Parts: sequence; structure tokens; C-alpha cells
Amino acid sequence: MKNVIVAVCAVVVVLSALPVFAAGQIEGKDECLVYSKNCSDSVDSLPERIAKLKVEIGKGETVYTSGELMQLECKLKGNNELIRVMHKP
Repeated sequence: MKNVIVAVCAVVVVLSALPVFAAGQIEGKDECLVYSKNCSDSVDSLPERIAKLKVEIGKGETVYTSGELMQLECKLKGNNELIRVMHKP
């Protein structure tokens, strides 16, 4: 099951990144969270990153495409899983 989720996330990342190369900076998007670019000075803790992802997902399709939202949700699930594993005794 995890392999399927990882494969789907990888496909979404590749497919959603293609239009970015043709387009410039779009207002309201956090490119550091979505595409891991323009974030050289950004270092967030895991809870801060989760909070940022929730805010960006909350913006919905007015700012992000459905592929980008799926990518953000996939990253949120991965970060939540990492927190869960870290807090496991």
C-alpha cells in the first residue's frame, strides 16, 4: 500500500512540475512547499512545515491546481507520518 502511495505521489510531482517550467512566479503560491525552489533561506521545523502545508491546502483551487493540491496533501501525509513515527515509543 505504501509503495502505491509513494508511486502516485511521485507521478503527481513529475506531472505537476512540468507546467512550472513554462510559467513564472504565481502570486499566492509557496513555491518552497510545492516545488522546493526559492527556499534557500527557509528552515522550518516539522510542526511549522505541517502548519504551512495546512494553510496552503486551505487556499484551495483558487491558488493551486488540483495536481499541486494533491502534491501538498501527499507532503502533509508524509510529514504527519514522520511525526507519528518520531513520537512512537
